[in-house]
Amino acid sequence: MKKVGYARVSTKDQNLDLQVEALTKAGCDLIFEEKESGKKSDRPELAKLLAILNEGDTLVVYKLDRLTRSLQHLLEVSQILKDKKANLQSTTNDIDTSTPMSKAFFQIIGVIAELEREVIVERTMAGLRAARNSGKKFGPKLKTDPKAIKALSASGLTKEEICKQLNCSKATVYRALKAISDKAVA
Repeated sequence: MKKVGYARVSTKDQNLDLQVEALTKAGCDLIFEEKESGKKSDRPELAKLLAILNEGDTLVVYKLDRLTRSLQHLLEVSQILKDKKANLQSTTNDIDTSTPMSKAFFQIIGVIAELEREVIVERTMAGLRAARNSGKKFGPKLKTDPKAIKALSASGLTKEEICKQLNCSKATVYRALKAISDKAVA
């Protein structure tokens, strides 16, 4: 019977050190590390880990949300562990599915993790809507002064000539002219 750790962060910039240290202290014989979003269920390192688990082994995570962020995926992983007669342990959530009470708690925590993720997405979308409604513009800023583009266009230069003179793309010229015409209409 072995303990196999799984450490995950969502972005390449994040650090796994805290999780790896906790998994090492928990007595993990092997630790799989991954830098992938938790909402993705097709994570290669997690798949490798699940493939090597045997009866009596324990999958150890720092926190349950490092393993999965949706109830559906949590239930899938839980079923894999059940089929393999393996256990799950979380170093910070006091979960050890070798007991019936912990199994129930494990599923409740999964529901809470999914709710938390959905609330974050909902808040983010509401914030973006509010920003758009207040006039906030998203996307890249023009690298060339729209007034310069307008002046060159008014002088009779073609869009290609403006691009060459200002060393910018046609898309930049078109965006600038559209922005200027939108302001004139408003």
